[in-house]
Amino acid sequence: MTTRRSPLILLNTTPLLLLVLLSSSIISPAESTTPPEKINTVLELDESNFDSTISTYDYVFVDFYAPWCGHCKLLAPELDVAAPILAELKKPIVIAKVNADKYTRLARKHKVDGFPTLKIYMHGVPTEYYGPRKAELLVRFLRKFVAPDVTILNSDSAIRDFVEEAGTHFPIFIGFGLNETVMSNLAIKYKKKAWFSVASDFSDDVMVQYDFDKIPTLVCIHPSYNDHTVFYGPFEEEFMEEFITQNSLPLAVPINSETLKVLKDDQRKIVLTILEDDSEEKSQNLIKILKAAASANRDLVFGYVGVKQWEEFTETFGANKETKLPKMIVWDGDEEYLSVTGSESIEEEDQGSQISQFLAGYREGRTERNIVSGPSLLGYISSLIGIRTVYIVVFLVAMLMFIQHISKEEPLRVGTRDQAEPVTSSEAERTGYRPEDKQD
Repeated sequence: MTTRRSPLILLNTTPLLLLVLLSSSIISPAESTTPPEKINTVLELDESNFDSTISTYDYVFVDFYAPWCGHCKLLAPELDVAAPILAELKKPIVIAKVNADKYTRLARKHKVDGFPTLKIYMHGVPTEYYGPRKAELLVRFLRKFVAPDVTILNSDSAIRDFVEEAGTHFPIFIGFGLNETVMSNLAIKYKKKAWFSVASDFSDDVMVQYDFDKIPTLVCIHPSYNDHTVFYGPFEEEFMEEFITQNSLPLAVPINSETLKVLKDDQRKIVLTILEDDSEEKSQNLIKILKAAASANRDLVFGYVGVKQWEEFTETFGANKETKLPKMIVWDGDEEYLSVTGSESIEEEDQGSQISQFLAGYREGRTERNIVSGPSLLGYISSLIGIRTVYIVVFLVAMLMFIQHISKEEPLRVGTRDQAEPVTSSEAERTGYRPEDKQD
């Protein structure tokens, strides 16, 4: 028997069916939002598209450059190589550049003080970049900013791969047997300064490799210094944070332009050992003893520098090739340093005892106050990144105006000391091209 529907029922249900069909075809605003276009080349930004680009993409790495800048010319091809690789990350990073010599108002707004100035904008918030500039290392460095706050590791191979991929520019913290939630808050807080992970499954070989015999354990690794430190607790956030901040640097810190930037954020006094040549075998043996002293004196930072490696810096503490070395002082990172009476230098015999005597003399106040003869820590950092005072800029501008007035030749530019000859890679190597180098 065939059942027929009443025309009235069909008539009444038709509007309902139409409503259902129409509603199913409507997409909510959230669903209709398409992800931003993938950018696998270096974007050229100016005042018309800078803000929109920063707001559209979560992660944007910006090179503020000048066409005449030798260091900028060296960097440009590296960015071209890195751009398509970073575009393929799960959280892509866009590479962009701004001709700061042309768009000066934009450069001033973003506090560009020299060329190149490199910044990474994370959700619109800028962070100064001082990392490597070779494409491969730059990619590895920038991946840190888009990595998970805490990485979960569940095998020996996962631990090995994580440490290898992390590279050498950040300390690595691995919580063996720790819960992810224990580390999450600190991992978020210090994400820009370190890698964080927890290992839930690992062998005895790993315990031997990282020199711990109890679980849970928090291990800090400094791959570039072949250095690691073990923390057995307590695992309350207060004590873990103290361990993390004290281990942001290796036990014995080589003093150079990069580590000075890290030291400026550390409030501890610096026990500085000045060596003749920090690469010599006898210096390396002394550095091992310094590491042991540093492990027992966490309220101090232990650093070392060779006269051969950085003579200008050592001279500010009255040390040069004629000084009896090694020499130890306690530096406040500013304008003052202390020498310890009776411990002006370290002899080759029984150096561990001499270092202990130096530290005891410092803590007992048997010290002599001295004034740094050169720039303070901040002064050195400022000189390295090319900051100039307003008075110098005003003077130079006045001089340029005068030159333009009396000469019809092409006017000079502020900071074009290297403009006449382009800098080649070989020249950069000879002159010690470093990641922080800038031209004003």
